[in-house]
Amino acid sequence: MYTQAQLARHHMTELHTQAENHRLAKEAKPERELRKRIGWTLVEVGLRLASPTPAIAP
Repeated sequence: MYTQAQLARHHMTELHTQAENHRLAKEAKPERELRKRIGWTLVEVGLRLASPTPAIAP
């Protein structure tokens, strides 16, 4: 019985460690919103550069 209780305690400790590691990893991720804004800005600039310029009528 003692070994089962000890195994359960070790399992709980492992679960707590995994949860803490997940929390820390989630906080360390770069901010997605900024990456999206920069990406779409680059797409917009690229489209403007790739589109032909309208001819000015004399």
